[in-house]
Amino acid sequence: MASTSVDRDEPVRCEWALGHPLVLAYHDDEWGVPKRDERVLFEFLTLEGAQAGLSWRTILEKREGYRAAFAGFDPVAVAAFDDDDIERLLADPGIVRNRAKVTSTVGNARAWLELDDPVVFLWDFVDGRPIQRRVEQLGELPATTDISERMSKELKRRGFRFVGGTICYSLMQACGLVNDHVMSCFRQRECAALA
Repeated sequence: MASTSVDRDEPVRCEWALGHPLVLAYHDDEWGVPKRDERVLFEFLTLEGAQAGLSWRTILEKREGYRAAFAGFDPVAVAAFDDDDIERLLADPGIVRNRAKVTSTVGNARAWLELDDPVVFLWDFVDGRPIQRRVEQLGELPATTDISERMSKELKRRGFRFVGGTICYSLMQACGLVNDHVMSCFRQRECAALA
């Protein structure tokens, strides 16, 4: 099944969005919307890395905790975090308390600041325009693509961590570098129009 709706009055959505109000709102309001704000892109880079091995719902439930813990995802502030900050974060129940993920966020903020223009850097992987895919069923969505693997390789070369090809593809989907809403989903055309 490509997509479904809750009842006749509800619009048709990607089936992964159903089942929890937080996930549904994320699907309807954010997923696939082209994002070109540096802080928002850094937030999604962080959250996608934090999600590795967990459900996206878990990360959405901790999102406000992440915003508080990581200075509103201000890369300058996060890059200045020291060992005491790392220990504080590892004791914070509002985030995923995984040392590798926490330290990678601080390191990624430092690497982020080394990019001339992080927004242009990420969007250059898709030539500045969202890829419009025509996906009929959820099962057609790839976990990774040649573009996300190139992005991953380049980010790693520049010192980023928790940026494998799958994480990069999830970042691309979340930030609208690719429109992967199934064709029957009401958001597919809306996100395509934003391109």
